[in-house]
Amino acid sequence: MSATATAYVVSSPNSFHLTHLSSTTTTRTRNVVLYSSKLVSTWRGCYSLRPPSFSSELFFRIPYGSSKRTSISTASKPFSPVTMEWQDCMVKMELDVPTSVAYNCYSDREAIPRWMPFISSVKILEDQPALSQWSLKYKAFGRDIKFSWLARNMQPIPNQKIHWRSLDGLPNRGAVRFYPKGPTSCVVELTVSYEVPQILVPVASALKPFLESLLGRGLERFASFAKTYQAESTN
Repeated sequence: MSATATAYVVSSPNSFHLTHLSSTTTTRTRNVVLYSSKLVSTWRGCYSLRPPSFSSELFFRIPYGSSKRTSISTASKPFSPVTMEWQDCMVKMELDVPTSVAYNCYSDREAIPRWMPFISSVKILEDQPALSQWSLKYKAFGRDIKFSWLARNMQPIPNQKIHWRSLDGLPNRGAVRFYPKGPTSCVVELTVSYEVPQILVPVASALKPFLESLLGRGLERFASFAKTYQAESTN
C-alpha cells in the first residue's frame, strides 16, 4: 500500500523546526524515539525511513491518513538553565586588639568553630594546607540544617585581608578585612556570599538577616576570643 507522507527535520538537540518534504513510501517501519540531552520522548504514530541516530539531523515521517493522529507544535522555545539565587552578607565590628592580633587569630581556621555559632568543624588538609574541609550544623526555620564544603584560602594580604572560595559542596566565597583604628584597636569586616540552598529557597527572604545576625554574634565572640588569644601570646 502506498501512502503520501510529510518529512520533518530535527535541526538541533533542544528545539526542532518543521520542513515539509513530499514523498511516498511503501514500507511501514517502527516508531522513532527522539533523543535529546534535555528530553527523551517517544512520538507515537511516527514512522522512520531509517533508524534514529545522534547526527545533527533526524528525518521521520507521518503518513497522511494514518489512524493515529499526532500533534506536533512548531513553536521553538530556547533552553533557559535554572539559576540559583546568591546572597551577600556583611558585618563589621571594632575590636580592642591590634590589627596583627586580630589577623593572626582569624588565620587559625581550625579554631573558628570555637566562636562562630553555626560552624561545627574546620579541618585543614595535611598535604594541602591552603585547603580546608568545613562543616555547618545549625537548627533554624524548624529544621536541622547541615552542609559541608571544601574551601581554598586565596593568597592573603598580611594584616589586611583573608579571603576564600569553595571548591566543592555548598557554593560560597568570602573575605575578612582588617582596618587599624590605632595601635591597640582595629575594625574587622566580614563579607560572605553564598548560593541559597534549594531546601532554604522558601525562606530566602528571611535567610540574609538571619545569617547576618549569626555572623554578628560570631564577631562578638571573636572579639573575646582575640583578647584571650592576645593575652596567651604575650605570656
